[in-house]
Amino acid sequence: MANTYTQIHIQAVFAVQNRVSLLDKSWRGRLYQYMIAIIQNHDHKVLSIGGTEDHVHILFGQRPTHKTSDLIMQVKRDSSEWINENNFVSGRFNWQEGYGAFSHDKFRIPVLVKYIENQEKHHKKRSFREEYIEILKKLGIDYNPKYMFHDID
Repeated sequence: MANTYTQIHIQAVFAVQNRVSLLDKSWRGRLYQYMIAIIQNHDHKVLSIGGTEDHVHILFGQRPTHKTSDLIMQVKRDSSEWINENNFVSGRFNWQEGYGAFSHDKFRIPVLVKYIENQEKHHKKRSFREEYIEILKKLGIDYNPKYMFHDID
């Protein structure tokens, strides 16, 4: 696209269906590599990826040639199929409906990269739900508690 200049950084966050802890550490790195390949195949650049056994954060530079919702749906769909084809979980694996997608300026990128790389450490102190609500509040995003992730009992 001639004369089109963009700088779009998106932090996507999504969870395993019912927030079940299914993303085992033994194959989670391979999952991340698979997700990175999906995103790169659409000409976007992954800056950081991380999470825990029940959710994933992906920070990527997005080209304006793709809708964020389409890209995230494809990552979730293709990675679900990959998990199921490789029999990494008993039963059928699915990501839960919905996701978070938050834009950030380039000055925040180093802080986000460090934050995403240290997800397991962060979640020793607080739950995914607490983390997610804090992100929404920091960014001034209105939300309905009825549709929020709930802590696992």
